Amino acid sequence: MKTYLVKQKFRLGGERFDIKDDRGNVAYQVEGSFFQIPKTFTIYDAYGEQVSEISKEFFTLLPRFNIQLRNGSNFVIRKKLTFWRDKYEFDNLGLRIEGNIWDLNFKLIDDRNQVVAEITKELFHLTSTYQVSVYDEAYSDLVISLCVAIDYVEMLESSS
Repeated sequence: MKTYLVKQKFRLGGERFDIKDDRGNVAYQVEGSFFQIPKTFTIYDAYGEQVSEISKEFFTLLPRFNIQLRNGSNFVIRKKLTFWRDKYEFDNLGLRIEGNIWDLNFKLIDDRNQVVAEITKELFHLTSTYQVSVYDEAYSDLVISLCVAIDYVEMLESSS
């Protein structure tokens, strides 16, 4: 099992923050583009290799976000047309989500009903801070990318 602490830090010139493991070592680094359209976030591992890229599609009626992983797989987060509350769907994720995804308090479950990861948001912080526990390390890149993508979607939605 691997545990990560994700704490966003925003600075002038773009977003950049580290994702640390339970020992306080930097496990991933997230960099957001500054003047690029569409805006993208790129995630790097501790060795500086690109893990994934998150980008918002530019010409869509409703928001749609593509997440491309380094192993070649990708998944999509897209907003559904609803009248009361924002609702999103995940395409090609390959995992089931249980819990409240938008409050960052949920579990990811595989097709064998095994919990792959748990994500819990920590309260009383100035920036978004959440703990990610990955039980199957083969899913670490996907889980971290999903968490950053959800946080990115929420950041864009709250600023619009």
